Parts: sequence; structure tokens; C-alpha cells
Amino acid sequence: MSSVPTIVIEPRRGVFDLGLKFLWEYRELLYFLVWRDLKVRYKQTVIGIGWAVLQPLITMLTLTVVFGYFAKIPSDGVPYPIFTFCGLLPWTYFATGLNRCVVSVVADSPVISKIYFPRLILPLSGPFSGLVDFSISLGLFLALMVWYEISLTGWILILPLFLMFAFITVLAIGLWLSALYVRFRDVIYVIPVLIQVWMFASPVVYPVSLIPEEWRFFYNLNPMVGVIEGFRWALLGKASPDFSAMAVSAFVVTIVFAGGVVFFRNMERTFADVI
Repeated sequence: MSSVPTIVIEPRRGVFDLGLKFLWEYRELLYFLVWRDLKVRYKQTVIGIGWAVLQPLITMLTLTVVFGYFAKIPSDGVPYPIFTFCGLLPWTYFATGLNRCVVSVVADSPVISKIYFPRLILPLSGPFSGLVDFSISLGLFLALMVWYEISLTGWILILPLFLMFAFITVLAIGLWLSALYVRFRDVIYVIPVLIQVWMFASPVVYPVSLIPEEWRFFYNLNPMVGVIEGFRWALLGKASPDFSAMAVSAFVVTIVFAGGVVFFRNMERTFADVI
């Protein structure tokens, strides 16, 4: 019996006592949550994970016809399908990751009311599971680059940095909304509108050069602007993003992320009662 570990659950000693060290101890639980999400998402589907290929491909074709063919939106000298698909890569990861992050706590309410584990693992599983779909879409994008005879540049090595920026942005927003969703179910109706508006406020289907210079600073405060432009820089060798504006948006995201962690941790004590 002496070899059996003893777990003592104690209340936090202060607002900033976040207990983040327990996330590493429960890393296997995070792995199984991500694996479960992937299995459930494609369970009883005809083509299974093939939807991770069809969804971005169909979206790219639709946007190409509407904005590239009919609206004649410029694409900075890059074929419009490549231009818009490169923007869809980080955007789709952000949008799907945010959706999963927000609903994670309520979706696993039976587990929350029965056992103890760090609740932060639940919103973390959303953006982690999205990395699988992102990897498949990235492979499709690289195949399209070969088709259009576009060569990769050495800047692709910094692509993980922009992906990490997108990951932190998902969590920064998702931690606040997932905690609020437990108490206010109206949040689920706000998410589709928020994502739709945010997409058109980001350079997914149009280049940043269309934004007037006097509005450029405020526009660049949107963290997804730097992420999308960073992806185009790393994958297509386009002009580098405005790093001074990215530094400001990174600072804002860091503050929102830190506040989200504190807010989530202080709200989680009532999750089991409210759910």
C-alpha cells in the first residue's frame, strides 16, 4: 500500500494560484481527449477523415469563383486559388479550434461532475485536435503548389512560429468564451457570427494592400492578420508582415491569454454546480 500515490485536493490559495503544473501530470488525459475527438468527429462517415481534404478544397473553390473570378480581387501576383487556400490554412484552424474550445467544458459536463482533473485540459484539447486537420490541409496545399509549379522558400522553417501564434490566439479567446458558455448559453449563438465577421476582418480572400494606410495600424491589431500574412510569407515568399504591428498584437494576445487563464481557473470552481 505504501507504493500507492496519494492525491490531496486542496482549494487554491489565491487568484493567481493556477496549478498549471498539474497539466503535465494529466498529459495522458489530454492525449485521450484529442484522440476521442478525432474518432467521434469522423465516426459513421462514408469518407471519414477525407472530409479534412474536401472541406477546405470546396471552400477554396467557392471563394475563388466568387472573389477571384467575379469580384476580381487581386492576389499579389499569386494564382488566386493558391492565395486564398494559403489564407484558409490558418483561418480554418483558428475557426474550428475556437468552436471546439468554446463547447469543450459543456460537452464534457458528465465527466466534470464525477471526477477531478485540471479543467484547463478541456479547452486545450480543441486546438490540439485541430492540428490533425491542419496537417492534412497543409499537405493538400503543398500538392497544389506543385501543380501550379510554385517553389517553396527557406522561410517555411518559421511556419511553426505563426502556427503557435494561431494556437495561442485560439486559447486566448476560447478560455474566456468557454467559461462564459457554462453560465450563459447565449455564447453558442454568438460564435458563428463572431467567426464570420472576423473572417472578413482578416486578409483571407483579399490582400492587406487593399486596406487604406490610415487604417492599417488598427487593422493589424487583429492577430489573425499577422498569422495569415506570416503564412503567405513563409509558404509563398511574399512580402514579410509588419513585425512592429505583430509585436503589438502579440502583446494584446498575451494579455488576453493570461487574463483568460486566470478567469477560467477562477470560474471553474462553479462548473459542476452550474452545468
